[in-house]
Formats: sequence, C-alpha cells, structure tokens
Amino acid sequence: MKYFIKRVGFMALTLFAVCALTFFLMNVIPGGTAELVLKHTFVGLEESVTDEQLNQISDRYDLDDPLYLQFFKWVKEAVLKGDIGTSYVFKKPVLYLLALRLPATIQLAVVSMLIAILAGVSLGIYSALRENKISDHILRIVTLFGVSMPGFWVALLLILIFSLKLKLVPVTGYGSLENLLLPATALSLHSVAAVMRVTRTSMLETLGQEYIRFAKAKGLPIWKIVSRHALKNAMLPVITVIGFQMGSLLGGTVVIEKIFAWPGIGSLLVDSISARDLPVVQGCVLAIVTMFLFVHFFVDILYTHLDPRIRYG
Repeated sequence: MKYFIKRVGFMALTLFAVCALTFFLMNVIPGGTAELVLKHTFVGLEESVTDEQLNQISDRYDLDDPLYLQFFKWVKEAVLKGDIGTSYVFKKPVLYLLALRLPATIQLAVVSMLIAILAGVSLGIYSALRENKISDHILRIVTLFGVSMPGFWVALLLILIFSLKLKLVPVTGYGSLENLLLPATALSLHSVAAVMRVTRTSMLETLGQEYIRFAKAKGLPIWKIVSRHALKNAMLPVITVIGFQMGSLLGGTVVIEKIFAWPGIGSLLVDSISARDLPVVQGCVLAIVTMFLFVHFFVDILYTHLDPRIRYG
C-alpha cells in the first residue's frame, strides 16, 4: 500500500508539472490568443480586429487575468468538475473531442506494441540461440538500422514502396486493417529493434547460468529449457524496456498520425498547436501523459510480482 500511494502521488505531481509547463509555454508564443480566437470564430475575417472585439473575447475566456491565475482556474475546474475547457476552434468541450480521437490512438498504439513485443521477443530469442551465426549477425545489423532510423523517415519510405509503387495498401484512411498496417508498422519498427536487442542480451546472460547448463546436461530439449526456465528470468529487463517503448509509441503517434492522416489525439494535438487552441493542447497533453504514466505504473506493479526481491527488499 505504501508503494502504491507513493506511485500515485508521483503520477499526480508529474501531471501537474506537465500541465503547468504546457500552459505557460503556449502562452509565451508570440501573437495574441484573443485575436486568434476571433479569426477562428469568424472564418475568413479579413478586416482588422477591433479593440472592442478583443475585449469581449478576453472577458469571455478570462484572458486578461495573470497567467498563474488562469492556470489555477483551469486546475480547479478540471479537478472539481472534470471540465478541462472548451475548444476555441471547434466550440465543443475538450473531453468530447478527446473521446472522439482517443480510440484511434489507443488502437494504433496497442497494435504497434503487440507487433513490437511479438516480433522483438521472438527475434531476440532466436538471435540468442544462434549466437555468432550468420543469421545472428544479419539480425543485429537490421536491428542497428531499426534503432537508428527516425519514425517519419520509415513512414515515408513505407508509403513510397507499398502505396505509391506497389499499390498494395492505401496511404491514408481509418477503419480497416489495410489502413492500420502502414502506420502501425512505421510506429513499431524502432520498438521492435529495441525489444529485440534487450531480449537477446538478457537471454544470452540467462542461458549462461548454472541451472541452464544443468538442464542441458539432463538432456532437456532446448525449447523446453527456454520456455520453462530461461524465458521468465530473461524477461525482467525486457518488461522494463517494453514499458519505456510504450511511452515512446505514445509520443511517436503525434508524427505518425499526422503523416497518415490518422484521426487520433496526436494529429489533433498538432492541429491545435498550429491554431493555438490552448484548451485542446492542454487536454491532448494531459491524455498522452496520463496514458504514459499508467503504462509505467502497470510495469512497476508487474515487476514487483515477477521479482520478489523488489517487493520484499
């Protein structure tokens, strides 16, 4: 219980710090928020904005208050009423917009993480069992490229090959497996390489232990040694890197969703930053950071169950 309370308190402090930093950074960007709100309210507004209009918008959204007062009003509304604001551009509650976009982001992140876990762990085990063989060297070279290549470059390369040249899958879209294939692959490639490297290193270390050599001496088949004895102990550092990679995937969705026109929180965040729609930016950052923290919290709890030394140490 003490550990649980400590982790929850850390999560709350992190959320507060991230929201405060986002709020103040968005407000130091050059350009008046009230003027931008007016331009988005009246699309195609070409005449100059009057002082009276600016004052009306400032009064409506309390934009004349000091920044710290605006922020604490936002925190009060969010904590006590669950209201994190209304979009300047869409004129709808931010929670409504997040509810529309969140399923798409979760779908993309979960599928990408499943690809990373299944491919990374499988290839890592295979590479460890084939240590210093040709296949091991090839996988290590491929892994090096996977870790080094940025996600946006991989996305553009996949579009060029599989969409424009081979015409196997569409470039953009949402709602089908074909639409999900390219963005999930582009998002997961870096994580596949990272998980594979850690799995290979951890598996090699585990396979060199005395109890593994004893199991080999007893004549147990290698698949049984790996599945029953080596895999569980080798997975501890792998679980840690999977948790970090899940956070990386949530951050990577911002770029990948924009490239593939995926209707998730990442693309909404980019559009909102461009429009300086502060309530939506705050909401998107809050949602992404919350998911990131919950993933790490789950990994920490899982780690204590897999390694009793952490629970009782």
